[in-house]
Amino acid sequence: MDEELHERVREVVSTVPLGKVATYGDIAAIAGAPTPRLIGRILAEDGSDLPWHRVLRADGTPAPHLRHRQLELLRAEGVLADGQRVNLRTYRWRP
Repeated sequence: MDEELHERVREVVSTVPLGKVATYGDIAAIAGAPTPRLIGRILAEDGSDLPWHRVLRADGTPAPHLRHRQLELLRAEGVLADGQRVNLRTYRWRP
């Protein structure tokens, strides 16, 4: 994987502020990644020290295998979900 891209993704994710969320597509667009899926892959491989929980799918839902933990971390930051979905109009980060 391209190390420069990897670092750009890490940098962008690290700037998502407390109480806000971004989508995988948002991060991909800002970092110049070819696909949103690549963002998930980078975070899975090397994102444990980042606010990975602030990155959601395009519909505002968390990754299925991380749903409980991700929503718990977001709630602790004041980001509320309606069921399993975060309202992107309310909480989306716009750099």
